[in-house]
Amino acid sequence: MSLLTKSPGEAAARETPARRRRRVDRLPYLLLLPCLAIIAVLLLWPLGQVVMMSFYKLDSVRQLRGDREWPWIGLGNYAQILGDPFFRTVLRNTVLFAAANVALTMILGTLVGLLLNRLGRKMATFVASCVMLAWATPALTGTIVWKWIFDDTSGLVTWLFNKLPDGLSSTLFGRSDWTGYGWFNDPLLFFAILTLVVVWHSFPFIAVSVLAGLKSVPSELQEAARVDGAGPWRVFWSVTFPMLRPVFGILVVLSTIWDFKVFTQQFVLAGGTQDRSTFMLSIYSYAEAFSPPPKYGLGSAIAVILTLILLVVTALYVRMVLRQEDES
Repeated sequence: MSLLTKSPGEAAARETPARRRRRVDRLPYLLLLPCLAIIAVLLLWPLGQVVMMSFYKLDSVRQLRGDREWPWIGLGNYAQILGDPFFRTVLRNTVLFAAANVALTMILGTLVGLLLNRLGRKMATFVASCVMLAWATPALTGTIVWKWIFDDTSGLVTWLFNKLPDGLSSTLFGRSDWTGYGWFNDPLLFFAILTLVVVWHSFPFIAVSVLAGLKSVPSELQEAARVDGAGPWRVFWSVTFPMLRPVFGILVVLSTIWDFKVFTQQFVLAGGTQDRSTFMLSIYSYAEAFSPPPKYGLGSAIAVILTLILLVVTALYVRMVLRQEDES
């Protein structure tokens, strides 16, 4: 009897386990195809367009619409950016800001996570719900609230400083009347307020993630460390932290990516792109691309450089994780 005339049962019986396993192994990849297609359309295609635009000199909307030819300049935009001293200032601002925010966010989020882990179920649920309100608030809405808090006439901070005794305020700060004081005019003070806004919006996610990781740490190990005389600090560094190291690694990478890309908070607090002394890479890219005269190619090159920096950070983390797995 030929294969064409065999019954389905006989054909299934002749199918080898290896062939059946290969057919089953393809199923997860087939299920991922719709998601991969959506990612390609919404992420990879725009990213490819930005990379392509960075190799051209684009200075008008007509060029983007295709009404005029795109002049090819190769790596000219990158050479102009990397050779500009202002770019090094912007890169320094971005790195220092991201480093400070990642450190503060991780410390505050970890402390809150440890607190939630020590509280009872009802109180922990209440505190976690209140904390998550900050994370659930859209960045634009939260930043507008913080901008009102630091308003130079009717803001809460201005009101509180005006309530200080005149002698104390003059001695500590050199002024007694704070009405009309520009909280966002000084670059250092602006970055301090921006850090406050970003950390306030970011630490709840760290806290909840750390709390989830703490639930997986066996209580027997912590109890054994306490019996041996270890204090809370020693228990955390010797028992808890080593077991949560992968969690902390992922959170550090995510926080670094988010803090490198801060845009909405800075744009709203600064009121646009007028103050170049507080520029970071994300808003620098926007300003070069859309501020008159527009330079879309130059802005695209800055965006590509920012993407490459984040890819390097992610690659270093992945390499570190793989090395730890090999050592273990």
